[in-house]
Amino acid sequence: MPANSDVFAAIADPVRRDILRALAAGDPQRVVDLTAAMARTRRISRPAVSRHLRVLGEAGLVAGEDRGRERHYCLEVGPLDVVSGLVAELSGRRRPPIAASALDALDTEVARTRRDHRARLTRHQEISSPTTEETA
Repeated sequence: MPANSDVFAAIADPVRRDILRALAAGDPQRVVDLTAAMARTRRISRPAVSRHLRVLGEAGLVAGEDRGRERHYCLEVGPLDVVSGLVAELSGRRRPPIAASALDALDTEVARTRRDHRARLTRHQEISSPTTEETA
C-alpha cells in the first residue's frame, strides 16, 4: 500500500486531478482517450499523460488493465479515504454556521423580552405614580 504522502503528492498536481476527474466520470479509458479529453482545457501530450498515470498508479489511485495492445485505466477510490478522512477531520473542527431558524428564534426572544420589559415599566409607573384622588 502506498504511503499517505504519495496520495497527497499525486493529487497535488492539477493535471493529475483532471485525469482523476476524467476517470471518475465513466468507464476505463486509454491514454489516447484521456489526452483527447484533456485537450479541451490544456495542451498535453500522450507521453505526459502516461507519466502522470504512472505517478497516480504508484500512489494506488489508478489501475491499468491490458486489453490487447492497449492499456485501459480506471480510478481506484480506496486511497482517497485518507484524503476524505483528513477533510472530515479538519472540517469537523470548524464551528458550524448559525442556522437561520436559530436567528429567527433569537429575534423572537428579543421581541418578547422588549415587550415584557415595556409591560413591567408600565406597571411600575402605574404603581409608583399617585392618582389624582390620592393627591387631593
